[in-house]
Amino acid sequence: MTNKQDKNNSVPSPPLEGEAGRGLSFLSIAPAYPLRGGIADFNEALTRSLCAQGFDASIISYGKQYPSLLFPGRTQFSTSTAPTDLRIATLLHSYNPFNWRKVANYIVNENPNVLLLHFWMPFFAPALGSIAKRVKKCLPQVTICAVCHNFLPHERSRFDAALATYFAKRCDCFVAMSQSVLSDIQEFAPDKKAIYTPHPMYDNFGEAVSKTEAAEALNLPADKNYVLFFGLVRKYKGLDLLLQAFAKKALNDKNIMLLVAGEFYENPEIYTKQIEELGIADRVIIHNEFIVHDRVRLYFSLADIVAQTYHTATQSGITQIAFHFNLPMLVTNVGGLSEIVKYREMGYVCEKNPQEIAEALADFYENNRAEDFRKVVIAEKQKYSWERFVEMLEKVISR
Repeated sequence: MTNKQDKNNSVPSPPLEGEAGRGLSFLSIAPAYPLRGGIADFNEALTRSLCAQGFDASIISYGKQYPSLLFPGRTQFSTSTAPTDLRIATLLHSYNPFNWRKVANYIVNENPNVLLLHFWMPFFAPALGSIAKRVKKCLPQVTICAVCHNFLPHERSRFDAALATYFAKRCDCFVAMSQSVLSDIQEFAPDKKAIYTPHPMYDNFGEAVSKTEAAEALNLPADKNYVLFFGLVRKYKGLDLLLQAFAKKALNDKNIMLLVAGEFYENPEIYTKQIEELGIADRVIIHNEFIVHDRVRLYFSLADIVAQTYHTATQSGITQIAFHFNLPMLVTNVGGLSEIVKYREMGYVCEKNPQEIAEALADFYENNRAEDFRKVVIAEKQKYSWERFVEMLEKVISR
């Protein structure tokens, strides 16, 4: 790829690292700074890893990602400082077809070996599919690889299957981060190359601090036990199950607090009403805000265990943050969550049953399992390196 800087780029171009390296050039279409969120974090981490391993890698991000009417949060934009080690061209308007040709022409001009399309909901299929079609026409030698965080959404619509089919036809190969996503891909693209490799571990949130320091920074008492529910709050993530679990007898009188940290993407009154009705208001703390990067480590340093009581799931970046901070996990037996957590070795895999969830958390505290679980987490997290992810990416591209 050439080292041009589009006038719309939000981040200046550092020197290309891959031209004298391993030969392949990667261009990713995915959210990146100034957009925020888990997909943006993933995209930036993957691009850094590609560069560190000797490839040329850069990003096309979204100037318009969602219509404001469809975005449930307060803002789509980060308040962090711009990264100086990434080339990010802020070009794509996801719902303006006149823009898609411009983006495709930009890609053709860059002439990458590999075009990575990050895909997590069918809403983006028309834009990504149209761009991929034109790029392939102009650059038949390019490999178009979909990095699939999800393939079908947690909350389905009648258009999802048609949109997913359209997108799948435009891709040469696929990377899935859970077996359930791989199964979806194979249903819609049975003749295409697809590979499963786990979501890599996030290591961009700094190091842990002491529980006392974290409690002080968050203005919370340090003499409590904390179960952490972290990330954007949406219906499918099952906070309701965890609240019901906290009302069970098994968790009474255990000095255990539930700390909910993340922006609510639905009406928070649904949960505050549930908390009042269950009589657990004195044991639930809610921080209804998007947790910025430099404060993530405070929540994970304070917590004893991370709970992901999802109703449905594929994989989750929250699990990989927990790995980074050596935290045990409790997950429900849905999607790819149970593929990661070894039952009663590094945490718990529960059915979507509040009583079972409560009994697992009670077992964790009553039998002082934190240290033993942490040791297994530390050993297991070596599997989830970005180097391994890039290795598997190379594998599916070269097949």
